Amino acid sequence: MGCGRNEEVGGEVRRHDNCICEVVRAIRRVQDIREEVDCDDCRTDCFLTPLGSLVSPARQRANTRVFMLLDEKGNPFKAMFNRRRRIEEDEERTNSGQDRRDCATCFSIFFRVQNVFDNCCATLQVLEPLDRRGRRVDLFKDGKLDLDEVCRVENFRATGTCVTVDLKCFCGIQCVRDVFIDCDED
Repeated sequence: MGCGRNEEVGGEVRRHDNCICEVVRAIRRVQDIREEVDCDDCRTDCFLTPLGSLVSPARQRANTRVFMLLDEKGNPFKAMFNRRRRIEEDEERTNSGQDRRDCATCFSIFFRVQNVFDNCCATLQVLEPLDRRGRRVDLFKDGKLDLDEVCRVENFRATGTCVTVDLKCFCGIQCVRDVFIDCDED
């Protein structure tokens, strides 16, 4: 199955008119069903199964395929999330001497699909980008996406903030990584 291809389902041939919609549906299926092992040269192909195929070797399990949506100019779609301050994080910053600057609302370009429903609409959970040490990465500087900061992202945290989108409005999707997201953490 792929963008713009036909798919046979139960003896019936279906035409897929929206590439992004079908990719997000496939990601949802991969997150729900983890069975077959498939080899592919593209390590970030959104259709790779089982879930965990995009995982770094250090990871044992995965329940989320993290992805970005792109507009017609190739710019990542962003969404705002509310960041809840955690006591442990505040104590860690204080003890490490790290800047205590924090924001009440932040933006991310990384998502986890929660649900896909009719007419190619989807509910996506906004994921908080983290560096290799588990610290938040601020992706936007003065309102613009900082590509150097995007390159520092190595992990993600659930935010509990969701956005509903019309998948027909996007021209590209890029799968980033398979990770385990503690959905009870938010």
